[in-house]
Amino acid sequence: MLAFAGNSLLCRLALQHSGIDPASFTSVRMTSGAVVLWALVRWRGQRPAGDWGSAAALFVYATAFSFAYLSLSAGTGALLLFGAVQATMLGWGLWRGQRLGWGQTAGLVLAMGGLVALLLPGVTAPPADGALLMLAAGVAWGVYSLRGRGAGDPTAVTAGNFVRASALAVPLALAALPWARVDVAGLLWALCSGAVTSGLGYAIWYTALKGLHPTSSASVQLSVPVLTALGGVALLSEPLTLRLALCSLAILGGIAWVIAGQRRKS
Repeated sequence: MLAFAGNSLLCRLALQHSGIDPASFTSVRMTSGAVVLWALVRWRGQRPAGDWGSAAALFVYATAFSFAYLSLSAGTGALLLFGAVQATMLGWGLWRGQRLGWGQTAGLVLAMGGLVALLLPGVTAPPADGALLMLAAGVAWGVYSLRGRGAGDPTAVTAGNFVRASALAVPLALAALPWARVDVAGLLWALCSGAVTSGLGYAIWYTALKGLHPTSSASVQLSVPVLTALGGVALLSEPLTLRLALCSLAILGGIAWVIAGQRRKS
């Protein structure tokens, strides 16, 4: 979870406190993550797997994520991302016939109400363009997660998808070449985001998943927006507004309510 929170903090740090542009950050992140995961999979005697559909979802997530952090704080971005991921996966379950009890329905309404309250116009509302981009990133990550269920060894699949996504990042980098900016600090943050918090972070997460119940794995992810917000305050001097705190309680509390209902059913 620290690695997932680190992705938001590193991206925000790079885009706000160095000279790198979001397209270059995305390209470096995807490429360095692909190299680390490919090396890890080959060291284990496996071959990268994955498919182009999942790679496209991964690329959309990473690109929208980077551009969103041009205007969003780390905590707000992580909250929007996490809320969109969970909403996408819950929505897919409902579409496939999953039924929610009254308590789960109340939790879903609470979470959606918190998300709407966060996005309502006001002095402390996040910028609309950044918020929409991060919501799109969350939907893309939710799609990526759904496509990855039962797709084989998750580390090998992720390695193959990162390799393909790094190829998709080449046209983005070329299209953004007239506006490209890269400095040493930004390059280092992007490399760290790709190689450490993405590549190694995902490998550690998929290893940990083997010992976690599905509802436990969903529950532990509730810590990511909180860790990110605290990191933003401590490391980036970002304000923790009352609006963000209350909306976080509503969104994360509502999702926790839904997850608790799923655990009771199982």
